[in-house]
Order: sequence, then structure tokens, then C-alpha cells
Amino acid sequence: MSTNLTQIKRLPLPQSNITVFYREQGVATAPVILLLHGFPSSSHQYRNLIPLLATNHRVIAPDLPGFGFTETPLSFEYTFANLTSTIAEFLDVLQISQFSVYIFDYGAPTALRLALQRPQAIQAIISQSGNAYEEGLGLFWDPLRKFWATRNDPSDREPLKQAMLSYEATKWQYDEGTRNPTAIGPESYHLDYALLQRPGNPDIQIDLFKDYENNIKMYPEFHEYFRKSQVPLLAIWGKNDAIFIPPGAEAFKRDLPDAEVHLIDAGHFAVESDTEFISQTILKFLEKRGI
Repeated sequence: MSTNLTQIKRLPLPQSNITVFYREQGVATAPVILLLHGFPSSSHQYRNLIPLLATNHRVIAPDLPGFGFTETPLSFEYTFANLTSTIAEFLDVLQISQFSVYIFDYGAPTALRLALQRPQAIQAIISQSGNAYEEGLGLFWDPLRKFWATRNDPSDREPLKQAMLSYEATKWQYDEGTRNPTAIGPESYHLDYALLQRPGNPDIQIDLFKDYENNIKMYPEFHEYFRKSQVPLLAIWGKNDAIFIPPGAEAFKRDLPDAEVHLIDAGHFAVESDTEFISQTILKFLEKRGI
């Protein structure tokens, strides 16, 4: 495989009848870095990071079900348990048994659920606003906490669609806390918004909002995994992130005393504004650990 061009691929998963869209770059025999994106984006958010990491690694970034260009059957139920099982099958079909994982936003509970199932598979974790602690949940989550307490009927769901899936809300996630918003490519949030508005997709997103509560209930299990495994962890977060706030990054050191924590002058989508710094920090972190 060429190391100087990101490959665009689609992988059918025979067991679940899902076709995963993903981006890949790097030598096939090199150590794997799995990049898991978050709401409201897709593997597109890693388009600039992938080539910088692929100098020494095989870098793979799939679109989670409900995002980007991954195709799912009509019967697919949008829960984080099923996002996790999709990624597990994806890795199995690619015959990847060990990897480092970059977790961001929704990518965090997906990867950490997988880590509970396959603790020996995870060589290292890079968390960029990939939250696993109550301390990391900012005021952004207050409307969602109220939603978790509802009956989940249409009158509960419609206000969230209007508030959370609008163009303005999508762009805000990229701009808020970013020291220079004009440096962020507008194609990022325009693409996200266009894909969010596909027929049926708003309800998919609300289903995942509702299910996110179950990730928080699993935080104690994630913490136990950290304590038992002492997995190498790098947390590199935007100190201005209003969605997953800095105390969530600092909390990793409670269970992983050797965790490396960096708070940088960026917002939620730090990977868009600080791609070069993040890539250099990741490569140094992995090199020190022989990965």
C-alpha cells in the first residue's frame, strides 16, 4: 500500500450486513492507529491528521453507523452497543488484533466498550475530548440530561432536533473556543450538516442522544479497566471545549497516574485547528512506548 496517499475504501461486514466506509493510509505491516470520530462528524474530520500519522503507522478511520458514508440495513438499531459491535466486526474482517486508538466524542464510549471486551487489543489510547468521567460533562449536556428523564415520545424529540441538529449548532461545535475559527475549513461543518439532514438521519441522532445515558452508567467499568490495565494514555484536549470540559482530561490521572495530559488553546474540534501539534505529540508519545 502506498504511504503517500489516503485510500478511500468500503468494507462489507457479512455478519451484520453493514458496509463500512473508511479511510486508510500507511504500510500494512506497521502498527495500527484506529481513529474513531464523534458527533456530528465522520472520518472526514481526520483527513488532515491521517497523512501525518501514516509516516510510521497504518492509520484507519471508519465512519460509524449513522455518520458519513457507512451503509446500514433498515433493521439496524442505533445504540452504542451496536456501534461497538460494528467496529469489532470491522476489525475482525481486517484481521486487526492489536491497535492504538484515538478517541474523540462518540468514539470514546465506542472504543472503551470495545476495550472491556478486548483489553489485550488496546496498545494505547489517545483521547482528544474523548470523555470517560462525569467531571468532563459541561453545561452543554443539561438539555440532554432532561431528555434522558423523558418518555422519548415525539414531543420530547422534536425540540432536540431543532436545537442540536441545526446548521448553527453544527458550526458552533467547530467555532466555539477555537482561537481562530477562520482557519477551520468550512467544508467540515457544511458536510456534517448535509449528512445529518438526510431522510431518517435526525431520528438516528436522537436515538443516539437517548442511548448516551447508558455510556455514563458504564463509567465505573471504564475506570476499572483503566486501573487494571494501566493502558498508556495521552489526553490532548482543547482547554476551551464547552462540550467535554478540561476536568474530564485531568480526571484520567486518578486511575492512570502515568497518563500524559495536555490542555491546548483550542475548542472541541482541536484536530481541525491544531492538527500539526496533535500529530507530533501523538507520534512522540507512541515512540516513547515503542509503538
